[in-house]
Amino acid sequence: MSKTAHSIRRLTVAVIAFDGISPFHLSVPCLVFGGNRRDPGVSKFEVAVCAADEGPLRTEAGFTIATQFDLAAADTADIVIMPSWHDDCREAPSALLEALRRAHRRGATVVGLCLGAFPLAQAGLLDGRTATSHWQCVGTLAERFPKVKVNPDVLYVDEGDVLTSAGVAAGLDCCFHLLRRLSGAEVANRRAKRLLIAPHRQGGQAQFIERPLPVTNSDGRLSQVLEWVAQRPEQTHSIESLAERAAMSRRNFTRHFRQTTGTSFKQWILNQRLAHAQRMLESSDAPIELVAQQSGFGTGLSLRQHFRAALDISPSVYRKQFRSSTQSADVSNC
Repeated sequence: MSKTAHSIRRLTVAVIAFDGISPFHLSVPCLVFGGNRRDPGVSKFEVAVCAADEGPLRTEAGFTIATQFDLAAADTADIVIMPSWHDDCREAPSALLEALRRAHRRGATVVGLCLGAFPLAQAGLLDGRTATSHWQCVGTLAERFPKVKVNPDVLYVDEGDVLTSAGVAAGLDCCFHLLRRLSGAEVANRRAKRLLIAPHRQGGQAQFIERPLPVTNSDGRLSQVLEWVAQRPEQTHSIESLAERAAMSRRNFTRHFRQTTGTSFKQWILNQRLAHAQRMLESSDAPIELVAQQSGFGTGLSLRQHFRAALDISPSVYRKQFRSSTQSADVSNC
């Protein structure tokens, strides 16, 4: 395993390809963890695409790919990712199942993106755990694997050593969540900015986009207002004052706002304040009361109530878990 100048071991990520894979699904973990070697946060990962099948692999796009590694790469990887699986959710070959089980037994983090949850479930890694998959196949997952607690309403599920995601783009959310867990919010945000995507969509009871989706040039005024509000979560904001700032009528502002963000202003500003509170909890030792004030919740009690309702966890426990996972990754795995 390669070392940095400070003798810090890089984390290896084994991405398992198969014959008939979607190039998009395969590219997701490679984009997130392959990264840019000039980025100190992402450069600590080494990605190896491997496969059980010999020879060039066919893809759904009509071209073939060749992998340098076989499944032995999964035997030494810190993270093993099934980026997808066949659309018919067929049973996985025994060699693949054994590779997943071996990886999990020795302590690797195992990830099933989209239909990649099916091989994980067949390997028994999801028994007694909560998991998700593509919305079209969650029913099949629940029926075929009754020991798995299938949640069809989330972007991803983090069970610590096993993660699963919903379909297609949710794989990006899951990978960015894992990157965030291992390297911190700043690294994940920087990587997301390079890829021009939202840095954090929270997977949980209430999923939300941390920043508003990109808007068209015709909505430039609204975009500027949303960015202005997002930078000032501690202030009191009303639709009337923001409509005036955007030089729109209240009705026009409300209509454009929902078209742009896909949600109400009340929910959007709550999401902004929750995201701001999360960043403060992750990156500082500020008291809960100060976090609440600077995030726009006013009091610690209000922050705790909204945090638990949205994320099913208290701010203090969230901070402890995030700090613990980040420190553990830095000390034990890097």
